[in-house]
Amino acid sequence: MKEIRKSLVIVGGGPAGLAAGIAAREAGVEDLVILEREQEAGGILRQCIHNGFGLHRHGEELTGPEYAARDIERARELGLDIRCGTTVLSVEENRRVTCVSRQEGLTVYAAGAVILAMGCRERPRGALGTPGTRCAGVYTAGAAQKFVNLEGLMPGRRVVILGSGDIGLIMARRMTLQGAQVLACVELMPYSSGLNRNIVQCLEDYGIPLYLRHTVIDIRGRERLTGVTVAEVDDQRKPIPGTEMDFDCDTLLLSVGLIPENELSVRAGVALSPATSGAVVDDTLQTSVPGIFACGNVLHVHDLVDYVSEESFHAGRAAAAFLRGEDAGGETLAVLDGEGVRGVVPQRLHPGRDVTLMFRPAGVYKNAAVTVKAGGVELARKKALVFTPGEMAVLPLKGEKTAGLTGAITVSMEVQ
Repeated sequence: MKEIRKSLVIVGGGPAGLAAGIAAREAGVEDLVILEREQEAGGILRQCIHNGFGLHRHGEELTGPEYAARDIERARELGLDIRCGTTVLSVEENRRVTCVSRQEGLTVYAAGAVILAMGCRERPRGALGTPGTRCAGVYTAGAAQKFVNLEGLMPGRRVVILGSGDIGLIMARRMTLQGAQVLACVELMPYSSGLNRNIVQCLEDYGIPLYLRHTVIDIRGRERLTGVTVAEVDDQRKPIPGTEMDFDCDTLLLSVGLIPENELSVRAGVALSPATSGAVVDDTLQTSVPGIFACGNVLHVHDLVDYVSEESFHAGRAAAAFLRGEDAGGETLAVLDGEGVRGVVPQRLHPGRDVTLMFRPAGVYKNAAVTVKAGGVELARKKALVFTPGEMAVLPLKGEKTAGLTGAITVSMEVQ
């Protein structure tokens, strides 16, 4: 076993890890390494061959591979050390990172700072408790996307999609374009969890029905899936007798939520938020463990990769400042979820510093405003025609508004 000292170790070579590494190098960190378990850098973007990426950051529409290629090329220009085919086994509180690879064997990095950028994973069938047989033909939407776009394999020909997350919506279009018949997209909630543009471009444009307030209540098939039963649900999300619909299909795709990949974070002693399942961080994106930072989908699940990159640039610069001994330090304000708000990030902030607050609305709010208040005094307000859980709400907060405050601030939704 080898032990190597590094100023900065970044766990994950997807869009978050690449952006963090680029920003850290540009901020003066020369001795850094990015550890990536896949054989190539780029993360999930490698299999996202549709366009729509980069509008905010680059001002043009790119496919996922094109977006990733720009960061990979910039990383090469900067001479970043990216170790692909490397699986991180543990991250410890003292910032020791243990990993293994075919080329290097078992290696321990003793790091001055660590950035967690492991991304997220899909919620599997086992987490749903859906009755039925354990037959072939049930896939997560992301797994099906990898089969089609990277492996050239078709999961099936008659498809039902459970859940209306963005990956599921995009796969409805992709499967249709590949010649499959997508019979329905079924969503438990009274609203879609995906971007509105994907509902229009991936379902409505192809005549694929979206059943809101419905779910799959039975899965049929012995060796291979032969059909599913769908039913409407009530306000308690329980199936309503007499509303059942049977679909004869050979494939069920699950798009039922993403979970930050935080097993390594727990091992490192990082405190997690029950609202986001990601780390609790301050406005520098530093976790509860000094010197360990988190960014991207391992922190909270984003809807746009542009926001992932922006957040990760911030994490890279913050880690560089920490290594220079410029840790923000001092007392912090707690940032609390108020009415209609779920999972504000960051959860702590240093008074007097500019910060961007991000969260998911708890429901659909029309003609509403999001407010930030401390002791009944309004610090910031942002209005919109609609706030929806499918789109991240972003609210800048000027440092001058929090200077001198103590205790906590609360972010809430207000209907006009």
